[in-house]
Amino acid sequence: MRSSEGASGGAATRRVLLASLVGTAVEFYDFYIYATAASLVFGPMFFPGESASAQLMSSYATFAVAFFARPVGAAFFGHFGDRIGRKSTLVASLLTMGGSTLLIAFLPSYAMVGWVAPLLLCVLRFGQGFGLGGEWGGAALLAVENAPPGWRARFGMFPQLGAPVGFIAANGLFLILGLVLSAEDFRAWGWRLPFLFSAVLVILGLWIRLKLTETPAFQKALEEAPPAHVPMAEVARRHFGALVGGTFAVVACFAIFYLATAFALGYGTTTLGYGRETFLAVELGAIVFLAAGIVAAGWWSDAANPRRVLMAGCVGTILIGALMGTLMGAGSLVLIWLWLSLALFTMGFVYGPLGAYLPSLFPPRVRYSGASLAFNLGGIVGGGLAPMAAQMLAGQGAGLHPVGIYLAAAAVLSLAGLVPTKPKHED
Repeated sequence: MRSSEGASGGAATRRVLLASLVGTAVEFYDFYIYATAASLVFGPMFFPGESASAQLMSSYATFAVAFFARPVGAAFFGHFGDRIGRKSTLVASLLTMGGSTLLIAFLPSYAMVGWVAPLLLCVLRFGQGFGLGGEWGGAALLAVENAPPGWRARFGMFPQLGAPVGFIAANGLFLILGLVLSAEDFRAWGWRLPFLFSAVLVILGLWIRLKLTETPAFQKALEEAPPAHVPMAEVARRHFGALVGGTFAVVACFAIFYLATAFALGYGTTTLGYGRETFLAVELGAIVFLAAGIVAAGWWSDAANPRRVLMAGCVGTILIGALMGTLMGAGSLVLIWLWLSLALFTMGFVYGPLGAYLPSLFPPRVRYSGASLAFNLGGIVGGGLAPMAAQMLAGQGAGLHPVGIYLAAAAVLSLAGLVPTKPKHED
């Protein structure tokens, strides 16, 4: 009997961890195929032909739209996640996110419908961000609220591992398309295929999530008291300091990710003049270090604590910013790969522990709302404007050194949030 219960418990644990991973894998797949397409295709596809630089800036501006939509989605899905449960809310957020991504594959170009094309692109980009606003927080809670004692950070790292998984799927697919399609075919229709393929990942995620049960922490919170009438209002009223500190804590991870991926790809294939497939292969070779950093940070966080690991990661990010201009601008693919690998490995230490850290700032009754809003507000500051700001800084004639300073400043901002903000709800 005991072995049967153990097998059943082990299967349930694997299902929980896979469900938390697959959703964020879809999230980063969706976001990165958009970031890649924004760097490579969307400028001339959806915007008038003023100049290549202006088109790229406009394309990056649509990239930022989703980050402003994410807090709206966090408030919406967080409300229902704290009132009716984690499972149903996660299913709804995945459908919203995946549906918006799929519809991008069918958009007409600017040449076909004029201003309607960028308008539709922005609407669907907003839909992506709105769905994503409820995704990460729910996936993190699903993992950490099912974790046994002493394993919160290692369980909490599984949603974070969705980032390299989604990145590899997106980057690998774009690389394959670049190898098998001509440049003309890729620009004409090939870029649409990754958006179509997202439907497969969404269906897989739904199949796994529909088999889940509610987390023990949410069930216990319901037994102790009725759910908060307006969870977001309770967060703002009773946990405002945790919300602000958690928001700042997130900034570094978003900045380092989108500077080392979306911005680096656009800069590498335009200013540095490398071929698209070449640079995608370099980034693909670097992303494995993000997974390694997340795993290392998860184990270290359980041995020490997530806040300490995040602070160490911020110090590392400052050093990475200092090296950016020298390594990325050296004219060597080996040195570019080295900087990308170091940057993404370091990102593991400012990203991996967030799955355990942010939920611990809020009690279970408003945890979905609090953790989701902090994560997504930090995304606006750290990620939404990063590619566009970096493009502007790099265009000033001083190379990548100002971009490295920008990255270091993001790390300092995260440190400023982490120092005074200590976990109070690790149940």
